[in-house]
Amino acid sequence: MTYDVVIVGSGPAGLSAALALGIARKRVLLCDSGSRRNAAAEHIHNFVTRDGSPPGEFRSVGREQLMKYSRVEVRDVRVLSIAGVRGAFEVTLEAEVVESRRILLATGMIDEMLPIDGFRELWGRSIFQCPYCHGWEVQDRPWGYLAGAAEASALTLFALQARGWTRDLVVFSNGELEISEDDRRTLAAAQIRLETAPIARLVSRDGKLEGVELNTGATVACAALFAHPPQRQVDLVRALGIGFDEQGYVRIDPARRETSVPGIYAAGDLANRQQGAIFAAAAGAQAAVMLNLDLTSELVLTGAL
Repeated sequence: MTYDVVIVGSGPAGLSAALALGIARKRVLLCDSGSRRNAAAEHIHNFVTRDGSPPGEFRSVGREQLMKYSRVEVRDVRVLSIAGVRGAFEVTLEAEVVESRRILLATGMIDEMLPIDGFRELWGRSIFQCPYCHGWEVQDRPWGYLAGAAEASALTLFALQARGWTRDLVVFSNGELEISEDDRRTLAAAQIRLETAPIARLVSRDGKLEGVELNTGATVACAALFAHPPQRQVDLVRALGIGFDEQGYVRIDPARRETSVPGIYAAGDLANRQQGAIFAAAAGAQAAVMLNLDLTSELVLTGAL
């Protein structure tokens, strides 16, 4: 059997795309490898009707709703490789090879944990990327923002935004980022403290962050630390020969959602630095609409439909 679309990844982007394609009566295989980028997160936020839902519940409801659409198949299986060309892709799964006319990548990204003592253990519990996703629960408590070199140009923008949730905000440059005089003045005007000393370790109790210890021996009180560690694509995506932008995200046609390889589309975190469940779901729906338009036009014009 040939699928119209094989979707790799069943997070918000993949589930959303599968739903739209199912409604459009396309034959879809949604592949779930079991790994979760947000495995450490306890709740999804900033998603209308789903605010506060545990990620597992979100996925369970999504799968349940797909059962109505008989042409959508969901499998707990890893995609090992993808070969072929537009209209005739061969997708190697763990136990078989299937054919598909199109591919949608919704694999997300892999977050690289920073080499700071305690960072990995607190990731997703007290260390977050997005205040819209996790800021409400820790509002008006001491916050830290660990600014990386890639964020130098937008450092003050994030810090000023974070001040909307707390008056007690410290920017940590970790001894690695040179802070310009203009940024220093902006932070000072906003009453945002700047710490430039390297971080020695993160102090926690019962799995929750309590402070950031600097190599000077001083400890800065901190209940939530916001950081944007480096990210990388999963091996499958890197092996496809598709184009990436200067930040390492999949380069797509903004209207069509198609990558540089004809017939392979992408949606969600792997193609966008603005990351969050609701953004990924929207991107999945957009990609599905373009996939359906492409496929239906082809099938009608060739007499197959």
